[in-house]
Amino acid sequence: FLETTAYFCMKPKMGEKEVSPHSFFSIWHEFSSDFKDFWKKENKLILQERVKEAEEVCRQKKGKSLYNIRPKHDSGIVSKKLQQY
Repeated sequence: FLETTAYFCMKPKMGEKEVSPHSFFSIWHEFSSDFKDFWKKENKLILQERVKEAEEVCRQKKGKSLYNIRPKHDSGIVSKKLQQY
């Protein structure tokens, strides 16, 4: 614990000789909860951007079809029979 507080340059509060675990972990808890909230927000934004990019790619691929649909011509047997009547 002492090495960790020394690594983070934590100094004792006024009137205390050493850094207490309560004071260290209260600050650490605030930091970690804020970091977690920002992490979730950032991941949500990245996910939304990727979804938009994927939707755009799908729209572009739908716009460029690989095949052409031609209108149906009335040249079959049934159409010839119908024309006779």
